[in-house]
Amino acid sequence: MKRAVLITIAAALAVTLRADDGTSGNNRVPAQHNEATIAQLQADMASGDLTSEQLTREYLDRIAALDVGREGVNSIIELNPDAIAMARHADNLRKQGKVLSPLHGIPILLKDNIDTGDKMQTSAGSFALVGQPAQQDSTVAANLRAAGAVILGKTNLSEWANFRSFESVSGWSGRGGQTNNPYALDRNPCGSSAGSGAATSANFTAVSLGSETDGSIVCPGNANGVVALKPTVGLVSRAGVVPISHTQDTVGPHARTVADAAATLGVIQSRTFDGRDPATGGVPLGWKGTGKKRPENIPTDYTQFVDANGLQGARLGLTRVGLNGYRNVPTPQPVLDAFEQAVDALTAAGATVIDLDEQGFKFPSADGEFFVLCYEFKEDVAKYFKTRVGVPVAGGNLQSAIDFNNAHAKVEMPFFNQDIFELCQTIKLHPNAVDPTFGISYKQALAIDHDAGVNGIDKALAKFNLDAVVSATDNPAWTTDLIYGDHFVYGTSGLAAGPGYPIVQVPAGMVHGTPLGVSFFGTAFSEPTLIKLASGFEAKTQVRAKNPPRFLDNTPNRHIRGTNPVAGQSGSSEAAEKPANQQSAVPKAAPIDVKNMPHHL
Repeated sequence: MKRAVLITIAAALAVTLRADDGTSGNNRVPAQHNEATIAQLQADMASGDLTSEQLTREYLDRIAALDVGREGVNSIIELNPDAIAMARHADNLRKQGKVLSPLHGIPILLKDNIDTGDKMQTSAGSFALVGQPAQQDSTVAANLRAAGAVILGKTNLSEWANFRSFESVSGWSGRGGQTNNPYALDRNPCGSSAGSGAATSANFTAVSLGSETDGSIVCPGNANGVVALKPTVGLVSRAGVVPISHTQDTVGPHARTVADAAATLGVIQSRTFDGRDPATGGVPLGWKGTGKKRPENIPTDYTQFVDANGLQGARLGLTRVGLNGYRNVPTPQPVLDAFEQAVDALTAAGATVIDLDEQGFKFPSADGEFFVLCYEFKEDVAKYFKTRVGVPVAGGNLQSAIDFNNAHAKVEMPFFNQDIFELCQTIKLHPNAVDPTFGISYKQALAIDHDAGVNGIDKALAKFNLDAVVSATDNPAWTTDLIYGDHFVYGTSGLAAGPGYPIVQVPAGMVHGTPLGVSFFGTAFSEPTLIKLASGFEAKTQVRAKNPPRFLDNTPNRHIRGTNPVAGQSGSSEAAEKPANQQSAVPKAAPIDVKNMPHHL
């Protein structure tokens, strides 16, 4: 279904946003399955109280009411015209006694860089990839179909997975426009998987799939108040996913609970070697020399590791690395306070927390990462373009995308340029050639990042006998600003990015109505342990359950109007009218440093 059709639906419904929970004052916005878990939905379908078709229609109606239009979340870039037919097929199979998986009949949204061999586009948010749909499903899409899931549509993203410009704005793409945060529509959803995190948070779907190179699953999870599971590189196939880096790319879920993320991981993972993605079959490139390889006993069901007491007796290594701020922008004290409350919750739930910073442990800096990404992007995107036909860059290379953007600058580059594309294009694809801009070779850059993994997370786990490392995920969402760009203060995903290690991000607190999360880090294929720990934290804190999104104009939404000039009335009253969107200017970005890549890819 084209976006124009979505807008027409929204106009016909004439639904007003601003309801505190997306429902009050308007009984045409479905809400009966808001916050419902996959297990609850399956129980309702098993009992006959709900069908997949009914659930799918509920989500479609909710999307039409709350996602589209100038004042919507704008998380969906395209709906699947075959979604209802898929739901009916799932219902028919259930009537025959066939339930294919925990996701049978469950509507799922996919980030718009994940190929679906159907009627939908796969564009990475760029018109350069719009035309004929992908010729075949990505492996994860094929796994979802085989599991009986309903592919509901595609989510918006930061164009080209946030790897086009140093000055990019997260959640914006030329094709999809700007995605907003369902907690406050003036705030940013963060990361290239912005639409995935925002859609799940807004209850437009049961679960969404995003992709991460460094931060773009966990950052939207943090900003939008949902669980985000970044799998080990090689556990989930990247075949048919618009790439950045074959060393670091992975695909994972956004969900409202750890259990839902775990259920989804069991379906989308590649349990056997996928010939379209070599990382699924042996030793992913980022692990060379580590002695690690893909385990033979990969779980088929990760929900078995969900444990409400999962923190009892756990040993966690705490680091505040990065919380001092990014590019000399300090972390606000309310954010630091909220994180310390989350740390207190870890110990209250029975974990022993070892402060790695106080112990003098230093995580090596992955200074080679941006060169690795730039080198591999130039190489990998050309390979991907050869899989596409009937789109402007089909069969082309990175220069083809650069040329397209220059020829269509009004729609592709109205707010920021393509300096990352242009920089990557200058790289000579020879692994031993020292690049004059970066001052190292590709092989040297890989070695630096390999060292950061082995002497970072792995070393910390071994030295202090830890189950996992824990830290804050990112700063709370900033006000979206298409002039000054993103406002990152800190981010910790880089601890796991170079070696391709897993992360589970869990909502951990609220700062003036804006979500804040913590991340659990582990070594390769430690998803079972991380799920156990994260679910234990979730059970004890219930941050998401207590704080669903309210679709406010802005946060904070109280005590910001000042004194009402009418005697005896104060603008700080809870009953006062909500203020209009307010744009907050942020410091102008520092000069480009090629060793300091943009965040959350």
